[in-house]
Amino acid sequence: MKVFDDLKCALGEGPLWHPERKELFWFDITGNTLHNKGETRQSWSFDEHVSAAGWVDRDTLLMASATGLWQFDIPSGARTLVAPLETDNPLTRSNDGRADAQGGFWIGTMGIDAEDYAGAIYRYYRGEVRHLFDRITIPNAICFAPDGRTAYFADTFSQQIQKVALDEHGWPATAPEQFVDLRGEDLNPDGAVVDADGNLWNAQWGAGRVACYDPQGTFLRSIAVPANRTTCPAFGQGTTLYVTSASDLVKEEQGGMTFTTDAGVTGQREHQVIL
Repeated sequence: MKVFDDLKCALGEGPLWHPERKELFWFDITGNTLHNKGETRQSWSFDEHVSAAGWVDRDTLLMASATGLWQFDIPSGARTLVAPLETDNPLTRSNDGRADAQGGFWIGTMGIDAEDYAGAIYRYYRGEVRHLFDRITIPNAICFAPDGRTAYFADTFSQQIQKVALDEHGWPATAPEQFVDLRGEDLNPDGAVVDADGNLWNAQWGAGRVACYDPQGTFLRSIAVPANRTTCPAFGQGTTLYVTSASDLVKEEQGGMTFTTDAGVTGQREHQVIL
């Protein structure tokens, strides 16, 4: 694992490889900042927390903030509100999110101070934002199987990753069920992504690693990260894996940096959001 970018984010999160631009986007949630790096790094600052995004086209992202989902124009840095998100609750913010195979976008919310069960998970799909799950403390690990018929998510607080079957339009078709139980190992599931073979790669907060589980939830292997608070992985081109981390309240040389390695497996192409 080597350093991709040495910028130290307080809470690095939401890495997104844009397949058309061939650039990585990622966030510093508590720093209210979106970063991007191709040949050089570019950054945009906002007046609220921003946390996750999906790509719409070459020049456009759907970006989640504390108060809404926004159409973000990369060349100009301008944003336009697509849909509000818990604007009636100033005590919450957005957290983990990812686009699904049907062109929707899942986004989790949580208490700004991680208040118990204050969060929820929503899905944006073709102009509609629908509430999916509630009573979540720290929503994370939102990702999808290659066939688009299974979604995964976690409540970091519960130390469990859940899975849920999806219908042909990408809506939950059943109640969630346990996929991986990390309580016995005292591990904290953070962000996750699924590779082309259907294996789930989960960043584990406080453990300095990304762990890989097969489609049945069996542990396969882990990759060490030189930052204790690993937050989220993302696949880039081919077998390249990126990992964000957090530096807040830790004293370590590389905490908060963004890392990269060859994972030895091919990732899924990030799905395109349909506005």
